[in-house]
Amino acid sequence: MAAGSSGGGGRPCSKSAADSGFLGLRPTSVDPALRRRRRGPRNRKRGWRRLAQEPLALEVDHFLEDVRLQERTRGGLVSEAPDEKLFFVDTGPKEKDLKKRTKGQKKSLLLKKPLRIDLTLENTSKVPAPKDILAHQVPNAKKLKRKQQLWERLAKQGEVPREVRRAQARLCHPPTAKAKPGPQDTVERPFYNLWASDNPLDQPLVDQDTFFLEQTKKKGVKRPQRLLTKPSQVPAVEVTPAGASYNPSFEDHQALLRAAHEVELQRQQAAQKLERQLALPTAEQAATQESSFREMCEGLLEESDGEGEPGESQGPETGGDQALPASPRLATAEKKTEQQRRREKAARTLRVQRAAQRTAQLQHQQLFRLRGIKAQVAQRLAELARRREQRRLQQLAEADKPRRLGRLKYQAPDIDVQLSSELSDSLRTMKPEGNILRDRFKSFQKRNMIEPRERAKFKRKYKVKLVEKRAFREIQ
Repeated sequence: MAAGSSGGGGRPCSKSAADSGFLGLRPTSVDPALRRRRRGPRNRKRGWRRLAQEPLALEVDHFLEDVRLQERTRGGLVSEAPDEKLFFVDTGPKEKDLKKRTKGQKKSLLLKKPLRIDLTLENTSKVPAPKDILAHQVPNAKKLKRKQQLWERLAKQGEVPREVRRAQARLCHPPTAKAKPGPQDTVERPFYNLWASDNPLDQPLVDQDTFFLEQTKKKGVKRPQRLLTKPSQVPAVEVTPAGASYNPSFEDHQALLRAAHEVELQRQQAAQKLERQLALPTAEQAATQESSFREMCEGLLEESDGEGEPGESQGPETGGDQALPASPRLATAEKKTEQQRRREKAARTLRVQRAAQRTAQLQHQQLFRLRGIKAQVAQRLAELARRREQRRLQQLAEADKPRRLGRLKYQAPDIDVQLSSELSDSLRTMKPEGNILRDRFKSFQKRNMIEPRERAKFKRKYKVKLVEKRAFREIQ
């Protein structure tokens, strides 16, 4: 017996035996250097990692991995498999393998051979998949089972479910097939106006409540009357004058030139008027110091002339003071007597009676002026009718004119006209005039569909800072 085996079992006796450096013959043997026991705390994560790398833990992991590999490849442990699965008797090549295969047979075998991608994706594990219990469960299984048992008992008594009875009835009395409409039926169908009031599609909605139709969206919202009228009677596309043709007559071209000349002349006169109003006064018209002083003293000189006649102004004042004596104020308010009160009451009653008598007298006199009053009323009505007709005519005259919809006024576009020397003798050399987008935009403004606008002015938010770069400064 060796000196190191005097103890019991296979436990190493000394440190020198463990550090011999020889590997064991078992498949689960581990390097003896890894069998050294490491000291340290085990209640921390660092200790758990160290315990996972201990020789005993590594042996257990290797063993379990070997068992899982055998289960995947062999379907179980090799040590437990029978000999029939591990060995077979070799009796030599078979006769059909010795025969030479033809080209067609090889091609059929190649077609039957699975693809490599399918073999890669194929599950080669011999471990059966875990049973999915939820896939085999049926909702309300107990209830359905009891219901099935109930119908089995009722079927013995001659009763069947309602679905079965309906199916049997359909088999006994099959439904008659409906005749499909032919082409002659389509031709004989009457035509109708989809937008008319007697539309057959709207017949179910006749005599229904208005609130019901509005809430069920069967009746549209009534458009205001102002939306049914055009804002202007100007046509959408106006025909240009005959002088704007590519080959106009002499008279038409001259008339168009005259109209363009008048427009330009009015524009020039307006510009000259503005210049005259904004121009500085000349030397003759400029105000001097003397004229300015005279203008400032105009009202003062008239008042000083009136003050120079003291006799005329003081005479009435002195006479007025003598004619109007100062009324002395009563020291104490005296109480009215009964007789004074009766007299005042009688005077008030007399004034009221006289006013009523005068009113009745005037009404009586107006009876004789009935013809004159009728003439005045007729004259007033005629005047109102004349004004109404005048307003109607003015509205008709201004219907074609653009209204003031914003802060800017409508400005008519320039007349597109070519001079006599610019007219071309063929369509190939003709110079195009105008812009269709600008023409449509101006048409919208003229027809009161949009307000006149002007292009927004660009205003810089910050000052432009000029910086001289260093490279440019070095060149200078």
